[in-house]
Amino acid sequence: MQPEQQMPQLEQPVPPTADTTPTPQDMGAEQVEASGISEQPIQWQAPEYLQERRSPWWFIGFWAVVMVLMAVAILVVQSWSFALLIPAMAAALTIYSHRPPRLLNYVLTDKGIYINEKLHPMSEFRSFGVLQAESMPSVMLIPVKRFRPGLTVHFPVEAGEAIVDMLGARVPMQPIKLDAFDKLIRQLHL
Repeated sequence: MQPEQQMPQLEQPVPPTADTTPTPQDMGAEQVEASGISEQPIQWQAPEYLQERRSPWWFIGFWAVVMVLMAVAILVVQSWSFALLIPAMAAALTIYSHRPPRLLNYVLTDKGIYINEKLHPMSEFRSFGVLQAESMPSVMLIPVKRFRPGLTVHFPVEAGEAIVDMLGARVPMQPIKLDAFDKLIRQLHL
């Protein structure tokens, strides 16, 4: 007869005492992306643009430029139809730029930024920068596509650090300097 063989005793699994899963705050940005842990979405509301009060001199200058363009259209281009189209476009632009800004809902998640429930994936952007020149801070997201304008997102000061940290974990941050075209677009609120 063979001696009885003893079965090795298996260790009983130890039940977890606490959640030992690291949180995104405990990890660096690279580890968060590699681990698949999702950060909590950040939600806020902000106006789509900051409305500035324009002086009467601004309107006088604007309409003076319109008159000069009309003179060029009549005398140089010799096109009466284009000369009539210029003040119509200027009036439409004036009315459009006076509309009050809408209050937009923003949600920043792992997938991207939702603006009024429309998703803008992070893969659309190559970098971002913080603009402090205005009364309300904003982030400008620079698109991957060359001729697409940057996306400007205003945010409240108290949410700024969390927003910049979450964006910085997904796209690189760079200093932003507005060119003349961007400044014109901001002035006209287009």
